Amino acid sequence: MQTLIKMLEPSAIASEADLGTRVRDIRKSRGWTLKEVALRTGLAISTISKMERGEISLTYDRFMRLAQGLGLDVGELFDSNAEGFTMGTVSITRAGEAPLHRSETYDYGMLASGVSGKHMVPMVGRIKAHSFSKFEDHIAHPGEEFIYVLEGAITVYLKGKDPISLAKGDSIYFDSGIGHAYVSTSDEDATILGVCWKPG
Repeated sequence: MQTLIKMLEPSAIASEADLGTRVRDIRKSRGWTLKEVALRTGLAISTISKMERGEISLTYDRFMRLAQGLGLDVGELFDSNAEGFTMGTVSITRAGEAPLHRSETYDYGMLASGVSGKHMVPMVGRIKAHSFSKFEDHIAHPGEEFIYVLEGAITVYLKGKDPISLAKGDSIYFDSGIGHAYVSTSDEDATILGVCWKPG
C-alpha cells in the first residue's frame, strides 16, 4: 500500500501546478489566442484561462479534449521531452515519478508520460469522491476503459445502468463513451489501476 501511496505523491518531474504554465507556453508558442484553443477543444475560454492560471483542475474528459485540441498526447502535457512510441520502445515509471493530475474527485498518477502517441493511457488513481453528488455529471470520452481495484472498494456509476460495486481485485472493462463516475465506498480513498484506450 505504501508503494501505491508513493506513486500518487507529487512528482519532481511534473505536477498539476506545472500543467497550466505548460499549456499556456504551448498556446503562446503557436501564436494561438484563448479563443482559438476554445474552438479547437470545445472548452470555454474562461475554463482554459482559469486552468492556465492554476485556479481550477480539469476533469479527465476535459483534460483529454484539451490534449487532443492541442494536437498532443496526454504525456506531452506533462513532459516536454516525451518521445513518440516506436517499435522497441520501453518506458519505466518508478514509484514517486508519475506526474500527477489532480481533480476534486480523483488524483491520477500518469504512467509512461514520457511516451507520446500511445494508444493506451495507463494511470494509478486515487478515488477521492465518496458520493456521486461530488460530480457535476457523468464523465464520458471516446474509447474504451479498464479499471482494476488495487485497494478499497468502489461503486461504478454508468449512465442508464444500475451501479456496479467492485472490491479489491475486481475489474471492469467498458465503452468510455458511456457516462461514468467512480465513487469510493471504503472508509478511506480507494486506489485503482486504470487504462484508457483512445481512438485516433
